[in-house]
Amino acid sequence: MMSVHLEISKHSSKQHEVVAQFLRLEQIREQLIEEAVERCSKQEPFSVKEINDVSRQMNQLAQKGIVPQRKMITEDMVKEYVDRKKNQASD
Repeated sequence: MMSVHLEISKHSSKQHEVVAQFLRLEQIREQLIEEAVERCSKQEPFSVKEINDVSRQMNQLAQKGIVPQRKMITEDMVKEYVDRKKNQASD
């Protein structure tokens, strides 16, 4: 009986670690997106490479079925988002 409890506990711990790792990566990803948006809105050069590197790590975790997939980001997506924000501000 005890080994079943230990197995469940171990499984639960692994799932918790996946979720914790995902949340750390999500925070990094959001920060990188904010930086790209900021640079784009100032018409400074920016890259989505780091964002997508983090997204790939998140998607590897998602293969375990516990956390969601994240989309890859293109520079056009960032530009469109910045344009939308500018248009909303001028409305």
